Amino acid sequence: MTWTVAPEPYDSPVAAALWRAYYTEVSDRWYLLREGRRTDPAELEREIAAESGAGLAPPRGRLLVARYAGAPAGTCGVRLLDGTTAELTRVFLVEGMRGRGGAALLVRAAEDAARALGASRMVLDTRGDLVEARALYARLGYRETEAYNAGPYAEHWFAKDLAAA
Repeated sequence: MTWTVAPEPYDSPVAAALWRAYYTEVSDRWYLLREGRRTDPAELEREIAAESGAGLAPPRGRLLVARYAGAPAGTCGVRLLDGTTAELTRVFLVEGMRGRGGAALLVRAAEDAARALGASRMVLDTRGDLVEARALYARLGYRETEAYNAGPYAEHWFAKDLAAA
């Protein structure tokens, strides 16, 4: 079985299904940890609809989809914040595809996409409870850095110099 990663329109059915899976998982994880419950269905629908992903469209962004044996298995996005800095976002693999090397492949493809957009630095934010994500970023050369945003769920910020990679 093989992995492939390719750009995907942010509003395609594949992208929409992966966004729903991603948001459902991270939202449920948040509420289960803090309140012992899953996300309220109405809130879930409202939040999924509120974030279209349009910021991940060319010319200033890219949405990437990983496929395993041809089936959609994960996604991530890149968007330019300024002329030299890109942000990595929405890194996600469906549960059954984890542990097969797809996450690192996605992040490396995102770094290539960021370079193609003109970025020499990649930044990202994540939550403290997403320990697997933090370990992945550290393994791939990202270092914790100062906050670059005030996102309501951002608890850790990472950066990587793409020129040195």
